[in-house]
Amino acid sequence: MVADEHFVIRIPYSLALDAAAPLLCAGITVYSPLRYYGLDKPDLHVGVVRLGGLGHMAVKFAKAFGAKVTVARQHLGADSFLLSCDQHQMQAAMGALDGIIDTVSAVHPLLPLIGLLKSHGKIVMMGAPEKPLELPVFPLLDGRKIVAGSLIGGLKETQEMIDFAAKHNVKPDIEVILMDCQHSNGTTP
Repeated sequence: MVADEHFVIRIPYSLALDAAAPLLCAGITVYSPLRYYGLDKPDLHVGVVRLGGLGHMAVKFAKAFGAKVTVARQHLGADSFLLSCDQHQMQAAMGALDGIIDTVSAVHPLLPLIGLLKSHGKIVMMGAPEKPLELPVFPLLDGRKIVAGSLIGGLKETQEMIDFAAKHNVKPDIEVILMDCQHSNGTTP
């Protein structure tokens, strides 16, 4: 294969290729806004909304940056659990988060999430709902809170992310499935 060297990412030997592949999509997609919006500092408290491919990588990178992380599932290394449909839990967590990575691609209310932010807190939208979200402005004004968006990072930042992932052992949760005739149609000979 021949490729222009400006478009090649060097994968460190310490990072298996099957782990590196998802980092080039989900990994850089969450790494970039964590860095850009300053949510990459130790001792910050970062929330992650929805734990799919993006969300689980957001948890892993935020933890590697030294942040305290709140999500709906603790087994990925999060520090605390918050059930968003439980009003008591949401009330107790008001004003606790420095930032939120929101990976939800469905229409959902932002007001409860804005309430979780400290002053100067940031919500970074990564999901793309089909319909517009309702954005209440007054809760943003009170505390200079920010709602932003992010899609993906550039090549230089992708190399930085891959190197960081290798150094800090940040790897996606993956399942490797063999590609052979035996598994291709779900039957065995």
